[in-house]
Amino acid sequence: MKLALQFIPYAEIAYLSSYQRVKKLIDTVSHDKILLLQGKLHPDEEADLIQEAMRKIRSSGKFKGIELATFTPKTRNLGMLQNFREKLAVAFFGDRDVLTVIGPAAIVTEIKKDPTKLELFLKK
Repeated sequence: MKLALQFIPYAEIAYLSSYQRVKKLIDTVSHDKILLLQGKLHPDEEADLIQEAMRKIRSSGKFKGIELATFTPKTRNLGMLQNFREKLAVAFFGDRDVLTVIGPAAIVTEIKKDPTKLELFLKK
């Protein structure tokens, strides 16, 4: 089995509706691709993604579900001005420093994260 990673920049999904985002992500993952998404989904979109995955599990004998994790790298020792700039950028442009990983459960067995790293455990 080949391992396929697909990076989706934020700009590619920024102007899609919530439904279109969820559909695009679930369609890609159902083709056994691990997605690396720049940014993060809104909490309601995450819930919709999980619901859509559950629907797909019921309707397809092959699809086993998804594993999902959002990773925000921790920045340390920022000065007061730099910290203000970071918060201002997030307010205007969203969390683009965040990485969301979505993988098919048939390939990704577990995702572990801590403040400095994200680990994906895959089936052999």
